[in-house]
Amino acid sequence: MRKTCSILMGVFFFVMCACFVVHASTLEEAKAMVDKADAYMKANGKDKAIAEFNNPKGQFVKGDLYIIAQDYDGIMLANGGNPKLVGQNHFGLKDSSGKSFVKEMIEVSKTKGSGTVEYNWTNPVSKKIQPKVTYLKKADAGNFYIGCGFFK
Repeated sequence: MRKTCSILMGVFFFVMCACFVVHASTLEEAKAMVDKADAYMKANGKDKAIAEFNNPKGQFVKGDLYIIAQDYDGIMLANGGNPKLVGQNHFGLKDSSGKSFVKEMIEVSKTKGSGTVEYNWTNPVSKKIQPKVTYLKKADAGNFYIGCGFFK
């Protein structure tokens, strides 16, 4: 009985890991989510878009992908993955290696208009620090950017 239970637990663990790998998001999916969010904001205005980006059950949350919006002072305007972060200043936030990734996101947005920033962050599924990549794009509607990240 103990051996059967161990085998079943092993199979279950393998299947769960395989499902996570199969459903891992990609840069292309993050870009598509940002482009969709940008189009929504252009069609509906900043206020309506920010409200929709903050809706954890809305159209801008899909699996582990969600839209963030952050102004150039570091204030979180929207976070579909954790709306409790909205209103907080993350300008000085650093990853586990000491990288000021929010500052880098702001700089990329201001100077290039769009791009990616890689940093280390805690994966809410594995609870481990992993590399994360956020694709971001300067918003036409003001002094902020929108982005979408995924774990590598």
